[in-house]
Amino acid sequence: MIIKNINEETRQAWLKQVLSSLPKGARLLDAGAGELKNRRYCAHLDYVSQDFCQYHGGGGHPDEGLQTEGWDTSRIDLVSDIAEIPAPDASFDAILCSEVLEHVPEPTHALDEFARLLKPGGTLILTAPFGSVVHMAPYHFCSGFSKYWYEHHLALRGFDIHELVANGDWYALLRQEVTRLGGLERQRGNWAWPLAYLYGMLGVAYFSLRAKRIAEDLACFGWQCVAVKESQETTK
Repeated sequence: MIIKNINEETRQAWLKQVLSSLPKGARLLDAGAGELKNRRYCAHLDYVSQDFCQYHGGGGHPDEGLQTEGWDTSRIDLVSDIAEIPAPDASFDAILCSEVLEHVPEPTHALDEFARLLKPGGTLILTAPFGSVVHMAPYHFCSGFSKYWYEHHLALRGFDIHELVANGDWYALLRQEVTRLGGLERQRGNWAWPLAYLYGMLGVAYFSLRAKRIAEDLACFGWQCVAVKESQETTK
C-alpha cells in the first residue's frame, strides 16, 4: 500500500510559503534544525541553525517508538540547549522552530528564549504535533500542542498571533494511523499483519467515500503558527 504523508506534505508547503515571504537578508534562527530540512526555503535569508545534537539515530531506546536510522547534525552552527542559545538579546529578525517542541522537556522555556532572541517586531514561526506517536526516543517528552496552548503561552510572552491554522483534522489523523497499521504489525511480528493491511485498505476506501467534513476542533496533525513579537511601544 502506498502511503501518502499528508502531514508532512501540507506542513512543508506551508513552511515554504511562510519562509519565502520573509524579507531578503533577514537574520533567521532555525531552532532545533536537525538535518537542515528547511534551509532550502531560506536561500534569501541570513540563516543560522541551532540544535542540541544529542540524537544520532536509533536513540538510547532503539526498540521503542519510531526511530530514524541515521541523523546527521554535523552542519549545525550553534550547538546548545534550546533554552540557552549562545546569542545576544534581540539578535534575530525571525525564528523558526518546526516539529521540535515535543522533544523539549520544558517547551515553554524555549518560548522564553525565543522572546529574548527576537527583535521587537520579529517573526516567530512554530509548528508542533497535536497528535503524534513516540519518535526519536528517549527525546520525546510531550505532545498535544493545541491552539489554546499557543494562544495562552504566546500572549504571556508578548507575542501577537498573526496566523494559527490546523494541519489536517481528526479524520486525516485517523486515516494516517490506519494506513500505518499493516507495516507496524508486520514489523512487530504479529502473524495477522496481512489482515491489518486489508483493514487499512478498507479504511482508505472509507475515507475516500465519506462526506467532506472537517473536524479540526477534535484533533489534527498539529497547529501552524506565525506570531510577531510586540514592540516596546505596543506593550506600553
